[in-house]
Amino acid sequence: MTLSINAAFDSGNIRLVGIQGDRVDLEIVRDAESDFYQWFYFRVVGAAGRRLTFRILNAGGSAYPFGWPGYRARASTDRQAWRTVDTRYADGVLEFDWTGDAQVVWFAYFAPYTMERHADLVARIAARPGVTHRELGVTLDGQAIDYFRLGTGKTQVWLYARQHPGESMAEYWMDGALDWLTSPAAARLLSAATVHVVPNMNPDGTRRGHLRTNAAGVNLNREWHTPTLERSPEVYHVLAAMDETGVDFAMDVHGDEAIAANFIAGFEGIPSLKPEQGDAFVEFGRRLAAHTPDFQTELGYERAQPGRANLSMSTNQLAERFGAVSITLEMPFKDHDANPDPEFAWSPERSARLGVSCLEVLDEMIAGR
Repeated sequence: MTLSINAAFDSGNIRLVGIQGDRVDLEIVRDAESDFYQWFYFRVVGAAGRRLTFRILNAGGSAYPFGWPGYRARASTDRQAWRTVDTRYADGVLEFDWTGDAQVVWFAYFAPYTMERHADLVARIAARPGVTHRELGVTLDGQAIDYFRLGTGKTQVWLYARQHPGESMAEYWMDGALDWLTSPAAARLLSAATVHVVPNMNPDGTRRGHLRTNAAGVNLNREWHTPTLERSPEVYHVLAAMDETGVDFAMDVHGDEAIAANFIAGFEGIPSLKPEQGDAFVEFGRRLAAHTPDFQTELGYERAQPGRANLSMSTNQLAERFGAVSITLEMPFKDHDANPDPEFAWSPERSARLGVSCLEVLDEMIAGR
């Protein structure tokens, strides 16, 4: 049967270069108006009974080529379970193999969380008791920027994810976090805090199959000092809502290409850093590492020097602007090597469970004190 390669769907990204027998040569498409690319998601028809090798020829020029060594691509025949497949990287080319009997198979950089799935999340959570849903504004493509509010407590907590749309594990984290927040387990936290949630900061990039940018080719996590409606309406509207409520604690949820671990990054370089801010950040990481084997504190990013924080990044901006304890959470495209899963690596299910763990620790720190 003739092979057919297609990525013309929600969150899809690939370009067919050529097919030679059982070898398929591909390229990842750049984000619009940008040089960023690394996210891929496509389907193959006609793979049944064949041993196929897929080669992404431009992997070496991607945004983070140092993330490819040790990485394993994901494959699914039902778009529910995404298993890892044998993957190699050499001389700028990423290769992975597939053998199976399914007539249709999908491949992705990580398990996709599409805008259709996002719509299902909004419908599910908005219908639950105690939840207020709003559209904070619209994107450049006219999509809604969805927001939830839960709780009545004094402490203002903001959770937001997917500034970089290719980091789909971040919305799986939100899926787990929102299920927990709408369960009886969250009652104590929601009496002590009001929780504001933006599960997807970048709907346009998500639908378009981008790695890192919105419809204008803008990296939203470099817009928090001076967002505009013309370049970054997503940040503009979310930051305006934050200015209305204030922010005491914030978590910005991401994925990291290279580090095979879950970790957090902070705001130690902001000009107005207060000791109690830094202490609370460290305490959150310490408690989370004790709470779940799917988190650690040894690996992570290099710390910024005093006074040298990049205030265009949300974690630094919120810590400086509001005096908040502001945390960037990073999850891997690879696996959490301290607690590995050889079949699924880091997965949607583990991302959702980590969302619950983070909120359980936040409950201890805010409501349990």
